[in-house]
Amino acid sequence: MSATPETLDSYLSGRWQRGQGIESTLIDPVSGDELATVSAKGLDLNSALEFARREGQRSLRNMNYAERGKLVGAVADVLTANRARYEAIAIANSGNTKMDAAIDIDGGIGTLKYYARLGAGLGEARTLLDEKPVRLAKAENYQAIHLMVPRRGVAVHINAFNFPGWALWEKAAVSLLAGVPVLAKPASATALLAHAMIKDVIAAGALPAGALSLLCGSAGGLLEALTSEDLVAFTGSADTAVRVRGHPNVVAKNVPVNIEADSINAALLAPDASPAGAAFDAFVRETVREMTVKAGQKCTAIRRIFVPAEMADAVADALSGKLKTTKVGDPRQADTRMGPLVTRAQQAAAFEGIRRLACEAAIVCGGADAPELDGIDKAKSAFVAPTLLRLKSTDNARAVHEVEVFGPAATIVPYRGEQDAAALIARGGGSLVASVYGEDKDFLARMVSEIAPSHGRILAVDPAIATAHTGHGIVMPQCNHGGPGRAGAGEELGGLFGLRFYHQRLAVQGSSELLASLQATAASMH
Repeated sequence: MSATPETLDSYLSGRWQRGQGIESTLIDPVSGDELATVSAKGLDLNSALEFARREGQRSLRNMNYAERGKLVGAVADVLTANRARYEAIAIANSGNTKMDAAIDIDGGIGTLKYYARLGAGLGEARTLLDEKPVRLAKAENYQAIHLMVPRRGVAVHINAFNFPGWALWEKAAVSLLAGVPVLAKPASATALLAHAMIKDVIAAGALPAGALSLLCGSAGGLLEALTSEDLVAFTGSADTAVRVRGHPNVVAKNVPVNIEADSINAALLAPDASPAGAAFDAFVRETVREMTVKAGQKCTAIRRIFVPAEMADAVADALSGKLKTTKVGDPRQADTRMGPLVTRAQQAAAFEGIRRLACEAAIVCGGADAPELDGIDKAKSAFVAPTLLRLKSTDNARAVHEVEVFGPAATIVPYRGEQDAAALIARGGGSLVASVYGEDKDFLARMVSEIAPSHGRILAVDPAIATAHTGHGIVMPQCNHGGPGRAGAGEELGGLFGLRFYHQRLAVQGSSELLASLQATAASMH
């Protein structure tokens, strides 16, 4: 990357276009150096969406699922060929360590490959069959089926800053396989990686014209340009989600919106997990990993640590011991285990959140001040030390259940009994994921049942999978990603289930012979 900031163009209406002036400047969060600039001012978004509806839809609709699966696989191949360059971008623009970058880049590639395989399994079908035929009257040959047919608009994907690679492709993989063209709008602060990836895919000719568009800069009039045939999938803060969902044009046109927003996720240690046991070790190891990977900037990261009251001291000692020895610094150094937050604005927001939590909880390690790091200027960088807090009392505590510090911070919450633990976890108002750790499978099963309504996913860890599971915060394409309440009430991925958002579910009533002919060209979702 050049010392002179690069200008990131948008790819709209089948060509690269540059906005007017500068809306945002992308910064290296370690050195404060300027890396690139973005602007979407003056770009014709109405024409861009119309081009995608016309050209992108025409190409994708004329393909079956297997053919579109090949396209998705071809995108994965392009990204794999350029992976090394993406890692350097992620380190520079997002402050990622190599492990952080791998989660983002390889997660995106892996999801693309997974949906490419699903597409191959759907074969030459052009619609999906949801449920078996049902008889509607005394006449046996009068029946109904439910078909899933691809929508005719554009999927607008508005992504958050923390996963510029994975978030882009986990949405695009599903949409493209469904036959719906994509307009991706990455967060400006870390748009460098998404821009580089899409530029490579476009240059390789991996997708037909109009199937993939890119908007670098502010959303501007993007939502105003949507029609009732379009869709929006948004990942980001709950405040922005409210504005997206409540946009006058979105409301007036009844544009479908899928939201993945704030989430104060929980990890719970069972009373039977002794400090010398495998479940306890797994709990401590995973909590530390979730607090420090991506510097805690994951929507699925552990924010609340629920432990039996009598074990709070042992857990605090175990966690703080590991957090204090975590090497924080420049991710370009091989021994660094945690880098900075992506911007100084995010750093300031994290410090403010830690101060709010500290009104109810004691700081065990870390804190709301920038750490002293060798060779790094505190006035230009965006580092936050791994910060562990411990709740003083659960009786009237509110901040721990309401304030999400989007950084390396989490709070120990002591509980007394199963019902108390379940009630405290539910006070988070809805989360993407929770994880529970213990030796007693009956306890784990009861806890899963108790906290299930508040979550989109639960990881239950007993000694049998203590070292085998994929992780509390790792989103697997086979599993649902989303959650109720403050988490946005949305759903993504989940294998074939993820295709539902990009399809219209249609009941067809008719003769058994007619319905049989429709079924013959459809693939079952079950």
